[in-house]
Amino acid sequence: MADQKKHATDSQSPATESQRDETGFQRPGAEKDIEIDIFEGVRQAKGNPVEPVRLQAADSFCFSCHKSISCWNRCCHEADVTLTPADILMLTKKLGIGPAEFLAQYTVPALWEKSDMPVAKLRTDGESGAGACVFLAGDEGCGVYSARPATCRYYPMGLASIKMMGAEHKEDFNFLVKESHCKGHEEEKSQTVAQFRAEQGVEALDEINRGWIDIMMKMVSWRSVGGPNAKAVSPQAKKMFFMVSTDVDAFRRFVFETRFLDTYVIDPDVVEILKTDDIALLQLGFDWLKNVLFNEQTINMREQVLQGAIAKARTEMGAT
Repeated sequence: MADQKKHATDSQSPATESQRDETGFQRPGAEKDIEIDIFEGVRQAKGNPVEPVRLQAADSFCFSCHKSISCWNRCCHEADVTLTPADILMLTKKLGIGPAEFLAQYTVPALWEKSDMPVAKLRTDGESGAGACVFLAGDEGCGVYSARPATCRYYPMGLASIKMMGAEHKEDFNFLVKESHCKGHEEEKSQTVAQFRAEQGVEALDEINRGWIDIMMKMVSWRSVGGPNAKAVSPQAKKMFFMVSTDVDAFRRFVFETRFLDTYVIDPDVVEILKTDDIALLQLGFDWLKNVLFNEQTINMREQVLQGAIAKARTEMGAT
């Protein structure tokens, strides 16, 4: 998984090497400034295997992975797989264990360097992550295939978003990743991007993970100015981010066993849903983190709590 956030000016000329944007992607035919967020659905790879061509839903490419291919299981070795919140929900359900047990048995804690935020990565055998994925089941391939992580589903494709300056919404696009060991690109199976995404089941995962990706991408941008509001993210805030992202059971206890519901305005019907719906709870967690980290109005404090916080701030600043 990797990321970039750049600014570029689009050109109407054909996409020569000098006419690519700063991320290396071919520029679209319009003279507008753009922001590009790249959140690759690929394992970390040596070199730069990204093909700098934006693929839309109707674009076609050739690729197939199957048991008879010569590189079978090669991509399951030395894999650097960062788990998304949706991945952990799927895998814990598949394995029939809780998040805490899953994290202890199958993951290692890490920092995603671009954002300096904590993440969980899949454990691999061998020293320094040089071995096989912990879920590789020999020649049979992935032992948790139906619940495989988004990184594995996306491969050999990556996900990116473009936001025109001043636009309200981002436009997603995909791109191909061609690692030298992968022979799947030599296969004759042709499919559109939309067909591949549907076959791999990534649409629903992207929807669940959107808030998490937004936070990670914003942190990449904030780091250039020293963090949100030019302040470094506190260890406590990072700890809360990791909890929300990786352990929905722990976050549920935080919501229901602390003063969280006394602090924030949550509809009573929604409160009931949060007791059992992990996806709804994740969305609440992302909104809460955006409020805490970036002061976005994604969740509202109760009036009396807000007034108390304002009064305390005024006192600390020596105001009346």
